[in-house]
Amino acid sequence: MKKICLLAMAVSMLLPLSLAAKEPGRLVVISYNIRMGAANDGTNSWDYRYPASAMMIDDQQPDIFGLQEAYDYQMDYLARACEGYKAVGVGREDGKREGEHMSIFYKKKNIKLLKWGTYWLSDTPNEPSLGWDGACKRTATWALMKDKRSGKKFFYVNTHLDHVGTEAREKGLALIMNKIQQMNPQGLPLVVTGDFNMTIDNKNMDEIKARMKNAREVAAKTDNHATFNGWGKSESVIDYIWFSGFSSCPEYETITKPYMERTFISDHYPIRATLVF
Repeated sequence: MKKICLLAMAVSMLLPLSLAAKEPGRLVVISYNIRMGAANDGTNSWDYRYPASAMMIDDQQPDIFGLQEAYDYQMDYLARACEGYKAVGVGREDGKREGEHMSIFYKKKNIKLLKWGTYWLSDTPNEPSLGWDGACKRTATWALMKDKRSGKKFFYVNTHLDHVGTEAREKGLALIMNKIQQMNPQGLPLVVTGDFNMTIDNKNMDEIKARMKNAREVAAKTDNHATFNGWGKSESVIDYIWFSGFSSCPEYETITKPYMERTFISDHYPIRATLVF
């Protein structure tokens, strides 16, 4: 009888471990337009608010996040201030460090970078170039990653579509969707984050809506808060976390929490989603 009790105890101790081993992995994702450091925003300028962005990342602890509008010094600051993260991305002006970066940051403890690249949203995507009627050069940065906890591979794409050119937004997003199809024929899990400068009802969003899921709309727990705040002067939803190949999205959140006692840490709120492989 004593042996039977000991055996039962051993099985009960191992059972949680076996269940944990079979539990699907979770990936916490953030998309964040940090607002370019060169902007003259008065007391909302980067020189006044920069610690708040690092505080947000340290508090939210995403496994991976897409950063839009970041200049090289903003990237460098976050890489120093947010322990355990590494980033990939290039400046849109020269393909090196000049201009805004559409960067991907990932937590080295949880995520392994396998390969990555950047292309321009234009007719010549392999070189720094202005696309169509765009006001600025625009890029998309992509990465093939491996989640170290689950062993799952996934693609991540981060972008920022033009704020002026309607053709640039239309053709830029079409280019991204075409590139995704080319790079991911095996249908690995995929995340696309970014500032699209379009609301969800824009007809140019039809293809991505047909091919991917909008975390905001499908999450079990979600909100309907605006993502672009314009320093309190605007309210619209133009930032997105899209995904495919994941089994579910338990939670989506627009992060309106103040950091460093600031109502706005950027002119966009960060958005956050939890995805399950």
